[in-house]
Amino acid sequence: MDASSKFQDSLPVSSDALLQKLDDWGLRYTLHEHVPLRTVEDAKAVEGDLAVPGENALRIKNLYLRDRKKRNYLVTLEQDREIDLKALGAELGVGNLSFGSADRLMEHLGIRPGAVSPLAMINGVEKNVIFYMDAGAQQADAIYMHPLVNDRTVAMSRADTLTFFEKLGVTIHWLA
Repeated sequence: MDASSKFQDSLPVSSDALLQKLDDWGLRYTLHEHVPLRTVEDAKAVEGDLAVPGENALRIKNLYLRDRKKRNYLVTLEQDREIDLKALGAELGVGNLSFGSADRLMEHLGIRPGAVSPLAMINGVEKNVIFYMDAGAQQADAIYMHPLVNDRTVAMSRADTLTFFEKLGVTIHWLA
């Protein structure tokens, strides 16, 4: 199965259910539907279609990582930020980090490769996934994220994004 909305009903929380939860909580978002995006390069190809003139948007990449103690991390960074896993592990004080498998991704975040997103913390919070986010999000007007599938993107204001995490009880660890 791929990470598109075609298979969302096989996820612990479907994309539609997530969007309904955002609606129920009064969180505003703009939903964009597009071809499945699997990489930052794929996302850059459609960014122009999603852009709002003058908006300070944070476009992201997401890493699902594990350390040697089998702790799970979701790390959300500005899409063009260079990443060195060894340096990141040292910065986080957790030692060596490696990418989690597709099976662990489903188990801990309830999503498939290609749809990794901060919104997956709706599942990750219950599995004790530790969440790190690029400090640039604190200045962004909007944050663009997949709603658990990779053929949809939601644009949410910084305030509504932070409210989402607050309602879930997610602690955000900020990366400078």
